[in-house]
Amino acid sequence: MNNIIKEIEQEQLKESTPEFAIGDTVKVYGKIKEGNRERVQVFEGTVIKRQGGSNRETFTVRKNSNGVGVEKTWPLHSPNVEKIEVVRRGKVRRAKLFYLRERSGKSAKVKELIR
Repeated sequence: MNNIIKEIEQEQLKESTPEFAIGDTVKVYGKIKEGNRERVQVFEGTVIKRQGGSNRETFTVRKNSNGVGVEKTWPLHSPNVEKIEVVRRGKVRRAKLFYLRERSGKSAKVKELIR
């Protein structure tokens, strides 16, 4: 039974996913359906959380839009996520960045990791 589930999950995985970590600023190109039309919308923000594994893996991206914090959770292997582009790497010391929710302005920024 367990092997059958693993085989089905392997079929649903994307071939290539970009390497990004918590604290990175990413652009997520998501497909949006409006009536009978389909278009791609870009959502750019900081990754505050990654969770799950295999084809159930999700990540949450947070951005400030007109002074209001907006968070979106995306499935990593979803067909609705066209591509993920890493804009800049972040230097963080923890796995979940929920403390960014209470902050605004400069204190809500993540330092850039210089490689």
